[in-house]
Amino acid sequence: MSFRRDYLSKPIFSWARGVLPTMSDTEREALEAGDVWWDADLFTGNPDWSKLLAFAPAKLTDEETAFLHGPVDELCTMLDEWKINWEWRDLPPEVWAFIKAKKFFGMIIPREFGGLGFSPYAHSEVVRKISSRSLTAAVTVMVPNSLGPGELLMRFGTKEQQDKWLPRLAAGQDIPCFGLTSPEAGSDAASMIDTGIICKGNFEGREVIGLKLNWHKRYITLGPVATLLGLAFKAYDPDHLVGNQEELGITVALIPTHLPGVSIGHRHLPAMQVFQNGPNWGKDVFIPLDYIIGGQERLGQGWKMLMTALAAGRGISLPSLSAAGAAYAARTTGAYARIREQFGISIAKFEGIEEPLARIAGTAYLLDAARRLTCAALNEGHHPAVISGIMKLHATERMRIAIDDAMDIHGGKAVIDGPQNYLGGLYRSVPVGITVEGANILTRNLIVFGQGAIRAHPYLLQEMNALSETDRDKGLTAFDTAFWKHVGHSFATMFRAWGRSWSFGLFAPAPDAGDATEFYRQLSRYSSAFALCADMALLTLGGALKRKEMLSARFGDILSELYLLSAALKRWQDEGRQKEDLPALEWCMASGFKTIENRLAEILANLPNRPVAWLLKFLVQPFGARVTGPSDRVVHLCAQLVLSPSAPRDRLTPDLAFVEDDGGIARLEKAFRLVTAAEDAAKQLRAARLHDWKEGVKKGVITQDDGEKLAAAHEAVAKVIEVDDFAPEALSPIYKKSADVHQFFQELGEQRAAS
Repeated sequence: MSFRRDYLSKPIFSWARGVLPTMSDTEREALEAGDVWWDADLFTGNPDWSKLLAFAPAKLTDEETAFLHGPVDELCTMLDEWKINWEWRDLPPEVWAFIKAKKFFGMIIPREFGGLGFSPYAHSEVVRKISSRSLTAAVTVMVPNSLGPGELLMRFGTKEQQDKWLPRLAAGQDIPCFGLTSPEAGSDAASMIDTGIICKGNFEGREVIGLKLNWHKRYITLGPVATLLGLAFKAYDPDHLVGNQEELGITVALIPTHLPGVSIGHRHLPAMQVFQNGPNWGKDVFIPLDYIIGGQERLGQGWKMLMTALAAGRGISLPSLSAAGAAYAARTTGAYARIREQFGISIAKFEGIEEPLARIAGTAYLLDAARRLTCAALNEGHHPAVISGIMKLHATERMRIAIDDAMDIHGGKAVIDGPQNYLGGLYRSVPVGITVEGANILTRNLIVFGQGAIRAHPYLLQEMNALSETDRDKGLTAFDTAFWKHVGHSFATMFRAWGRSWSFGLFAPAPDAGDATEFYRQLSRYSSAFALCADMALLTLGGALKRKEMLSARFGDILSELYLLSAALKRWQDEGRQKEDLPALEWCMASGFKTIENRLAEILANLPNRPVAWLLKFLVQPFGARVTGPSDRVVHLCAQLVLSPSAPRDRLTPDLAFVEDDGGIARLEKAFRLVTAAEDAAKQLRAARLHDWKEGVKKGVITQDDGEKLAAAHEAVAKVIEVDDFAPEALSPIYKKSADVHQFFQELGEQRAAS
């Protein structure tokens, strides 16, 4: 008998069991999906930096590198996003054939099944590169390699299912899609009304026990062209053909789309993007039980299966696309700002341009750092559910900011659509990434901290499992052990946070990281403050914290910043602490620290238990939120990273798909090279107060060669700043030729005058 357990822990245990909020099956299964990784270290309040720095960075194999610079580059040369979106409304047949032939749909499928067997990092790199050329092609490639039949079959399928379907998927014989979202149930999958009733029926000439399915799904990418549909539905067994339970829960099954009763083929038009996406329906579609992914024993386990697969997929596809978007914005906007002149000088010299340009460059650095770190974890077999949520949320949100900034700097150049507009399509696509795989509002307010607090906390999940244990005595013993460890952890965290906050992190642990050492100290300081405040919020609010969504969102923002900034530090270390790249790292740190301090202040101002809030303010933020963001010096230096051809610019925007044609990007890159090469000659002309290069040559200010460079640069810039225009008949079938337009409006004016 333990005195502590029976006289101290027991009353707390009884009280906690009474107030513990009920947890739905879908919530529990979401919590149990995936695993934790660096997020658990951050939740301790005392992250082990040596562990992070020792973690092997993600790298490509020789085969993966060859694919990236072979078939991927070849695919990019076949893509014309203007024609895809505005003329064809689809990828052309030869592109579909190439994607299938080169096994782009089978990147994650193991070689034993005919796939390429690539790592998560290779998958990410492929999606990233294609995204910089065509979003339609990128989405087409990434969906079969993310959440879908292939991923689920690899993880949960029976041997027979894997042998039958994976080779067909790898070879492109079947095009997959996955149907989860219903009109009645988007992020709230538990509310879906799609059903599968277990019954007897005929399938391929034999009577078997199977499922009669009825469903309506929408927003399904690749749905209109899919031949194999992965379907989520609720299974029921009213006649108890497979057991005693009637409601079996969410289940996932394979549905060949040629089966009777399947209606598929209609298309949505998501934000004017033309990747294949659409609704589908099923009316009394019968399948045998062995079409359930994983077989009959997986009845009712669909939600957990989906959450496990999603934990990896959300960390790869959308972050890759977003990182590509930010890097693309940095490269194009830096070049455009350098070559575009207003009031006789390059707009890059205006501080009003430098601020958003630095934000784009810093965001590109941060997102790619986080993408690489997350892929490294996935490469090692981790499936970090919380980190995947962070990545999907913040990658897409920060891409939105970067693209908005790029549009502002480009002005009318990016507003007028046409073949020469290299930003408009990306701008229109941003809401799609933010909406899919769970709306960002939901992810921020409910998932990142709501799931992270339970999964990544050192003791909370142990305590919750003990409290829900049906064997009360066993539960009490487990609770006693976890609870008092939690108490000790909380006191250690309190003194740690107090000391680090009052000393401004002076004595917080940090590795010897050169110029970045102080950043580690500050992250250690903020991690301890976060851990303490999170513990106190959980203690004072308990299950009610789940309903305090704004508080939960602020805690989630801090956890997200801690992870993203850790990734930035890891990138700087892995790339050899490049001194030239330090401004990008400094921008990321200052911006992130500002967010952390502001969110802490907001939490302390809104925590319902005011005495606890006052105590926490005294301990972790006695002087208020003091970080104001990047200094003007850092902003200036960060902006400079993308304004000249240089190694830092190439490291910031590596391996994007810039095809050497006469398109907008090729024109921009050419003008950028010519303008920077002629910069010295341009300065000499300005110093001599001359505007005509020929006059400069005549007066000996510049050489003939320099003059010709200036002329070539001027001509190239003129081509870049051109925008497209169209004959009326090219935009509207109303007009057959231009003369019809004038005649139409002339007659209209005469009619109005007569009336």
